[in-house]
Amino acid sequence: MGGGIVAAGHRLTAQAAAEVLAAGGSAFDAVLAAHLVACVAEPVLASLGGGGFLLAAPADGPPRLYDFFAQTPRRKRPVAELDFRPILADFGTATQEFHIGHGTIATPGAVRGWFAVHRDLGRLPLREIAEPAVRLAREGVVLDALQAYIFSVVAPIYLASAPVRAVFGSPSDPHRLKGEGDRVRNPELADAIESLAIEGEDLFYRGEMGQALVAACAAQGGHLRREDLAGYAVELRRPLVLDYHGWRIHTNPPPASGGVLIGFALALLEATPIARHDFGGHAHLRLLAEVMRQAHAARLEAHSEGGNTLDAARLLDPATVARYRMALRNRAQALRGTTHISVMDRQGNRAAMTVSNGEGCGCFIEGTGIMPNNMLGEDDLNPGGFHRWRENVRLTSMMSPSVAFGPHGEVIVTGSGGSNRIRSALLQVFVNLIDFRMDVEAAVARPRIHVEGERLSVEGGFDPAVVELLLRDFAEHEVWASLNLFFGGAHTLVARGGRFSGAGDPRRDGACLVVGA
Repeated sequence: MGGGIVAAGHRLTAQAAAEVLAAGGSAFDAVLAAHLVACVAEPVLASLGGGGFLLAAPADGPPRLYDFFAQTPRRKRPVAELDFRPILADFGTATQEFHIGHGTIATPGAVRGWFAVHRDLGRLPLREIAEPAVRLAREGVVLDALQAYIFSVVAPIYLASAPVRAVFGSPSDPHRLKGEGDRVRNPELADAIESLAIEGEDLFYRGEMGQALVAACAAQGGHLRREDLAGYAVELRRPLVLDYHGWRIHTNPPPASGGVLIGFALALLEATPIARHDFGGHAHLRLLAEVMRQAHAARLEAHSEGGNTLDAARLLDPATVARYRMALRNRAQALRGTTHISVMDRQGNRAAMTVSNGEGCGCFIEGTGIMPNNMLGEDDLNPGGFHRWRENVRLTSMMSPSVAFGPHGEVIVTGSGGSNRIRSALLQVFVNLIDFRMDVEAAVARPRIHVEGERLSVEGGFDPAVVELLLRDFAEHEVWASLNLFFGGAHTLVARGGRFSGAGDPRRDGACLVVGA
């Protein structure tokens, strides 16, 4: 029996998964097909030169976490030799500095991850799974409003080199990118995906593609060497398990930090029935804001000394939770390129995949149409300062693909893009579904808040009088006029009583498709 349901950040990404489900593929085949199409249709957010995580919950076995995120190089190159340069991303109302160039590339894991998941869990042939992405890369994808906006924000990256401009640049003006309604074709990417499906992952990690990347880094100021690619391995981890109001949530464990922070916030809420407050009322938002503020403080406390990895045991220790619960009671009377895909099939398999390319390093691997990541140039991933990263370790991440099982057989599959806002987006989706018992569309679409340190961000849609009261407790604040992609993209599925429902997050033009009756 084929079929299932998918929620993703682009209509074509969701359609690829639906196409594979309809052909008899599993949720894992479908999520792999969707990931490849995301590399074509959402190129700032997903790339085979990046990495990510898959939370896989097979019907016939325990959940497992595939970590194929970026790895720091094994040896640092002197800073003076690096191609490491700033660009300004223009959000319209503000600008933000990112860094690009060969010196920002960390070892990519996406290709290894694709093959590892298929070996363990795939059902259909790789060429069949890759076919939608190959077809779309050759035919081209028409830019929608959201993707055109994302391109406009990071335009300097996609104008940084001639091969990249040839794909994404306007044919009439070399200083502008293509815009909404323009078609983007990447035939070299089509050939690369097709070749990988035929020849295997060694083409990227030991063969021509990897050799081209290593040669470019050697000649143009990058860190990566042959041993970085050849030695890269997917890590299979036990998920972090969180218990909350009768639900068991499986999410991304350390060295990623997002799942731990979500767990800490839920532990604070476990003893405080948030659903006794009206949704959107001052008591509800005040409690959420304080939980987020306490979680941020605990995050700073629990960081490993001299590093950027959370001490999960310390953060989730009952004594730590109790101390922050007391602080909460005493007080209670915030664009990284990331996208998420959720899939469930009718055999009971569930897949939650979150992937990122940073914003991209500004160049292609020669002849492939694949842009490597710029993870070593990311502020969020280098809290100790640029060029101070430890060698040959997994970078940490807020990405938190999750699968949750309810007390009456219900299942939630979710995750989000949104950098530091991932943890707050997913916290609020879980609270909306579990505590307020909303249907999935409402749970995803209701407005959100985010607290980063002492700064409160409030999404449009709440009662202005309630927001005015809330702002009195935060000297630093920002109020958004409407829903905004700043607050994440939590594409979410729910199975209950044998019925599927789902929602693509409207903040990121998400799409949800059901396949089969």
